This record gives sequence, C-alpha cells and structure tokens, in this order.
Amino acid sequence: MAQKEQNPFKELERNIREVPPQLRKKVMNDVAAAKLLMDLASLFGANYPSLISSLFKTQPKK
Repeated sequence: MAQKEQNPFKELERNIREVPPQLRKKVMNDVAAAKLLMDLASLFGANYPSLISSLFKTQPKK
C-alpha cells in the first residue's frame, strides 16, 4: 500500500530550539525600530487629509 505521508508541521514542532540571546535581542530591537517608524509615520501622516481639505476650502471674505 501507499506509505503514510509525514506532516512537515509535526517535524517543526519536534525541532524547536531556544534562540540565541544575541539573535533574539537583535530581532527585538529591529521590531521595536520598525514599530517606532510606523508610529511616527502615522503621527505625521494622519493629518494630511485634513490639511489638504483645509487648503482647498474657500473662506468668505469679511
């Protein structure tokens, strides 16, 4: 009969090892830097639609 197929995901579960501390620290720092950049981009980019709409609004003259 046909051989039973092995599930590659079960192989991954068996091969879990602890990550070296230096690599873990580098990855966490990279993630923190990316999150900071995303937060800054959203902070400065969130007001652009209102800024553009205010530029095109006409104000009545007094």
